[in-house]
Amino acid sequence: MLTIRFNRTGKKNYAYFRIALQEHTKAPGKRHIEILGSLDPHKKVTILKKERILYWIGQGAQVSDAVHNMLVREGVIDAKKVAKKMPRPVAKEEPKTEEAAVAEAAPVEELKAE
Repeated sequence: MLTIRFNRTGKKNYAYFRIALQEHTKAPGKRHIEILGSLDPHKKVTILKKERILYWIGQGAQVSDAVHNMLVREGVIDAKKVAKKMPRPVAKEEPKTEEAAVAEAAPVEELKAE
């Protein structure tokens, strides 16, 4: 299955992304079929080959979530943005101190006495 996704290039601490079409089993940055654009997040410049992107989507290529959201933002495709897949962190409960445990147990004992 073909996928359209980001390939990170550029220097350390200065990312630059290519938008590439490649087999989904290949590592990003390796053996791309076609380069479909680029993204420079520092200068906020996006270059896209709209006709080729639409052609490959029409041929059945899947689009990664990040690239999908970028294509929606740039107006290449008409769709809703996809929510990111990162789960929200779960708040940990603080362990109860002995004083809090005694304070909670006291009302229960009073009810039992009545």
